[in-house]
Amino acid sequence: MRSAAFLLFAAPWLLLSRSFTAANTPPSFPRPWLARARSGGLTPPFSFPPSGIRAGDTSLASGGAPRSPPEGIIAASSSSKSSTSSAEGEADETNEIARKLKNRNHPNLSRKFTHAGFGIFFACLNQFLPHEKFVRGMGILTSSTLLMELLRYRRGFRWMNQALHFFLGGALRKHEMEGKFTGSFYYFAGVAASAYLFPQTAGTLGIIQLALADPSASYFGRRTRHIYWSRIENGLGGIGRNKGILGFLGGALFCFPFNYRVLKIAKWGAAGIPGGEVAIVSASLLLGLAGAFADLAVPTPALTMPKKVLGIPVPPFHVDDNFVVPICAGWACTKIFRTFGWDDEMQLAKHIIF
Repeated sequence: MRSAAFLLFAAPWLLLSRSFTAANTPPSFPRPWLARARSGGLTPPFSFPPSGIRAGDTSLASGGAPRSPPEGIIAASSSSKSSTSSAEGEADETNEIARKLKNRNHPNLSRKFTHAGFGIFFACLNQFLPHEKFVRGMGILTSSTLLMELLRYRRGFRWMNQALHFFLGGALRKHEMEGKFTGSFYYFAGVAASAYLFPQTAGTLGIIQLALADPSASYFGRRTRHIYWSRIENGLGGIGRNKGILGFLGGALFCFPFNYRVLKIAKWGAAGIPGGEVAIVSASLLLGLAGAFADLAVPTPALTMPKKVLGIPVPPFHVDDNFVVPICAGWACTKIFRTFGWDDEMQLAKHIIF
């Protein structure tokens, strides 16, 4: 009885509760978004919205296409790619030039003739121009060449390598297009230093030894490199490393006739040549020996500065015979003149050799 009474009492409340639940439950509609979400076409409502919507970009929320990256980013990316490709192209051109050049083991006669020609040219200029103007001009030329050497491996300046190869061609060496300075900087610096440090005649004779002793000693050294006893290798404390005694003697003898001619027709004055013919011959030979010995003393490969000094990057300077030879020969000339009692201010012939 109690159970029946409870059912009769609770039945209306159960029916009322079910009706309320049914009225407040949303109808069950088909859910096509679920199928599209599974196929990648629509983001389901329970996942995180795309970053564009979270950042305020409503194009995705409205069903539009994704917004493209800002134009500035695209331009910067394109500019970076173009600059990188440009730098790589310049480096490839420089490497291509280096592949065409010969290394220092090749005789390279064109380089030797160019070397001698420039030396004679500068020696004549030192005689023709006023001393101050010549020194100033060589200082400007040396500074400009140093600036070129510091810039020509940097991005945007590698066209300088093309210009160097156009004007000098095979006179360049392979290592001079592989990160090293060309010999021209040391050549100009040596000429400028010789003209500045010594009287005009001594400076001119020092430049002449640079023009003749350096290339001739190199040539004879290459020709006699198979003669074992002549090679210095690593002896003498590294001085003259990989050079030869026969090359040194060949360079000195090659300079002798030119030196003799220059001193023979110099302006000695009415008193004549102090010491006579013997003094002329001795001085000519000693000058050649001085220039050739300076070339011999510079080791091969050259002594190069470290890449960093106290943590600071430095240019690849090295000890170069183009700088050493004219200074040593000019200094030796002043001592030779003093030994034979010749005046340091003695003038050479108007055209040096005639």
